[in-house]
Amino acid sequence: MSSFSRRTFAVAALAALPFLAACDNSVGANGAQTVDARVDATLSYMYNEFPGTRDLAAKSAGMLIMPLITEVGFGLGGGYGRGALRVNGATVDYYSAAAANVGLQFGAQQYAHVLFFMTQGALEDFRRGPGWALGADVEYVFSDVREGIRAESTTGLAPVVAIVFGQAGLKVGASLEGVKYTRIIP
Repeated sequence: MSSFSRRTFAVAALAALPFLAACDNSVGANGAQTVDARVDATLSYMYNEFPGTRDLAAKSAGMLIMPLITEVGFGLGGGYGRGALRVNGATVDYYSAAAANVGLQFGAQQYAHVLFFMTQGALEDFRRGPGWALGADVEYVFSDVREGIRAESTTGLAPVVAIVFGQAGLKVGASLEGVKYTRIIP
């Protein structure tokens, strides 16, 4: 690797630090109380901005709420966030979401997402595995439009429904492809 390449990589890594430091998604950053407070705020926002998600939540066997995912990409990219799995309104486990990708990309973004497990089997598969990645059986809903999310239009056949919202930042698009969820102890 030439010194120019190392220098370019170092500059890109240093440019990403302010974005990552601003979100403080680190494990152990005030523990479960911080995660639960962020989850509560995220659910409140989602229910107020997208009222149709209340019906979706009522029909689901459980929800994984990821209040803050931070992604940074400069050729190589990655993302991280922490959240909680709730069943019947109670937190039963905490999870991290991590992703890495390579491609034409530049920038940083933050967003929230909620996975609705629409069947008991989908929820059990998620909880039993040592780590879980989204598959082809997930239906995605990306929306910044209040009326864009309706339970009856998204719960057809998919055992898991993923809703991505609250995107902010300088990177175009939010994708859950390649995200791996792992149980953690905050």
